[in-house]
Amino acid sequence: LRARGHLFRTGSDVEVLVHLYEEHGVDFVRYLRGMFAFALWDQRSRRLVLGRDRLGIKPLHFAVEGRRLMFASELKGLIAGGVKRELNFEALHHYLTLSYVPAPHTIYAGVQKLLPGHVLVAEAGRVRLERYWRLEQVPGRDDVPVGEYVEGLRSLLADAVKSHLVSDVPIGVFLSGGLDSASVLALMRQQVTGPIKTFSVGFAETSFNELARARATATRFGTEHHDMVLPSSVTDVVPTLIETFDEPFADSSAIPLYYLSRFAREHVKVVLSGEGGDEVFGGYETYVADKLARWYRALPGMLSRSLIPNLVGRLPVSHRRVSFDYKAKRFVQGALRSPVGAHLSWKEIFSDEAKAELYADGAGGLPSTGEFYANTAAGCGSSDWLARCLHLDTQIGLPDDMLTKVDRVTMAHGLEARVPLLDHPLVEFMANVPSELKLRGFRKKYLLKRAMQNRLPRNVLRGPKRGFNVPMPRWLARDLQEFVRDTLSPERIAANGVFRPETVTRLIDEHTRQERDHSRSLWALIVLEHWMRAQNAPTATEVTATDANTEHEQVSLSQKA
Repeated sequence: LRARGHLFRTGSDVEVLVHLYEEHGVDFVRYLRGMFAFALWDQRSRRLVLGRDRLGIKPLHFAVEGRRLMFASELKGLIAGGVKRELNFEALHHYLTLSYVPAPHTIYAGVQKLLPGHVLVAEAGRVRLERYWRLEQVPGRDDVPVGEYVEGLRSLLADAVKSHLVSDVPIGVFLSGGLDSASVLALMRQQVTGPIKTFSVGFAETSFNELARARATATRFGTEHHDMVLPSSVTDVVPTLIETFDEPFADSSAIPLYYLSRFAREHVKVVLSGEGGDEVFGGYETYVADKLARWYRALPGMLSRSLIPNLVGRLPVSHRRVSFDYKAKRFVQGALRSPVGAHLSWKEIFSDEAKAELYADGAGGLPSTGEFYANTAAGCGSSDWLARCLHLDTQIGLPDDMLTKVDRVTMAHGLEARVPLLDHPLVEFMANVPSELKLRGFRKKYLLKRAMQNRLPRNVLRGPKRGFNVPMPRWLARDLQEFVRDTLSPERIAANGVFRPETVTRLIDEHTRQERDHSRSLWALIVLEHWMRAQNAPTATEVTATDANTEHEQVSLSQKA
């Protein structure tokens, strides 16, 4: 920019945006790298530009009411600005499926999330949405030597971590003991000779506690390690978490992340985290299940529809971490659905059938989350089944669950979280890697493991997937039983008028008696009940669905939105 005659008055990142805009117009956003959400006002052209980063690391919301266009990084900012608090029933419907509200929806009618990789341009009385970046999941050629992919990935990993280390304050690392965070730490250690602070959280429940593995990794790389064990009661943070997210958000791993972020902020202002590794490298157990489901669908109907489901249904319920009975029952429930439906079944909290039983007035007229998933999958650009699964998780679960959780919870404590595994050159490279190098047989993250071979301990490379899973099944059945029954009492449920009290009570009883694991369903209802109580129950108003795949959309500012 200086070579083109631009004069800088400061060293601020914000000033760079202004000069880029002067040089390239709205297309300047294509030259940005990293995480961002911005609003730029062009006084001369009377043009407003809103932009959000490619992967949705940072949030941005907007609403059009009459001739007013309002925007904010948080929903509470729009509510404070006078946006109507009308409940979006379609958003609620999707929340009960996924545990979060997927973009472009928000829990409020008339308010939208700006989709990742999009800009909003308002000028001449009109608003248009433009997509400036699309991740093409097109697996590459199998005849390229694996070594070339390994070297390419190593170079991009090193560059991604290096670019995320630019800071005038010390940077720490969230360390789970798993492959993603350990890889980030190993790459950081190659470039940082001084002390590195790492942070981990554990649980009293042994099957969920991974502190020993995290400590071993920290010792391997000589970090100044700090860890903590979650307190036995977490009910005190529920109201705070509700306020943090502005809308119902029931990913229970936000609880340990909340405590860990508060703990880490006592030591550092910036942390690196391994978010995105599963979506980029192919690390979810569900991808293995999706592969098995393709074979399961080829079995004789007597086996797949009767014998196996009956046997699996007799497995005793366990409240241990991702137990065998949980995985087996989830598998047979969804394996015979379409490939997209089978993938969604692992995310589902309430199926469409379960929601029909839950709603006081049924669920007629509301589009299913399955349709939402199918529409998103159609934009993949590849018929490869793994590419389509990765596309779904990158477009929906990553920005609206994983990144929402990390951004809101860390920022609530004044802690900046950076996610180097989502550096977009790295993400684009992996999107064009053959699927066989992501899931090789049943070996997940195959290429990442090859790239980090000899750089990480064997137990990390070969160990099971790690993360901030919480012992919610046991908590809700025992430790938090009184809290559950008070929050979801028949009187409270009836007062809201949305759900059937007898259905909610049945879920509680079955879970308490350990007949079924309803922990995710109950937690979603608990979060929703607390949110509605905090909001004083906004007016229930159904809204028209917004097409999540729209490339360009125009809304007149001279008419009602």
